[in-house]
Amino acid sequence: MSLSACAAIVERGDPDRFAAIMAAPPAVRARLWPIYAFNLEVARAPWLTQEPLIAQMRLQWWRDAVEEIGAGGRVPAHEVAGPLAQVIRDAGLPVALCDAMIAARHWDIEKQPFADEAAFVAHIDATAGNLLWLAALSVGTDPALEPAVRDAGFAAGLANWFLAVPELEARGRYPLHDGRPEAVRALARVGLARLRRARRARFGVAVPVLRTCWRAGDLLARAAKQPGLVADGTLGTSEFRRRGTLAIRTLLGRW
Repeated sequence: MSLSACAAIVERGDPDRFAAIMAAPPAVRARLWPIYAFNLEVARAPWLTQEPLIAQMRLQWWRDAVEEIGAGGRVPAHEVAGPLAQVIRDAGLPVALCDAMIAARHWDIEKQPFADEAAFVAHIDATAGNLLWLAALSVGTDPALEPAVRDAGFAAGLANWFLAVPELEARGRYPLHDGRPEAVRALARVGLARLRRARRARFGVAVPVLRTCWRAGDLLARAAKQPGLVADGTLGTSEFRRRGTLAIRTLLGRW
């Protein structure tokens, strides 16, 4: 069960989170690599095939694996499943969070638009919100902080979703319930409000985990000011600004 394999998966598939996790203490990194590698494995499962049935089978494999881990059963032979099982058992993590993350990925298979904005918000919470809360719990975060962590998770998830909109549309998906500029601006403002609310909390041991949300504020502010950047695929900031922001927040002990 090699953590290095999980770290390599995160480095290839999610370089921004990889950079943020590398700034965390080694003990925290050891908890986060398997969780974020699991997230990537599940997120990419629907995209590895054009056949919906095969994609569903891939997701079901993970649901079965997580169920086995939660029940204390045999862990499947897999470079991520093994380390994930260790983290779940050592930290006493609720496997229901993992299962909900997997279930939400059926949206990527079905090619259906969100029924309404509430359905879209629920999807972000089931993916990004559950992911951040799972990561926070793994380092011993106070359960009372769940609402604040989920606020930060929503903001980060929304920012990343905005970045992915052009690619999702190119793949035949309907990423936004309402893609008009005024609707995008309003949604970005909701994300910013939730991020501000999250930053009022005292996270303590969870600060290195929350630092994986380091790009959310800049991206959502840009989307609120110029919502057309989302559809154009030009929302992202420069590499220098990205890395500089992370470095400053790490030095100051902030997220």
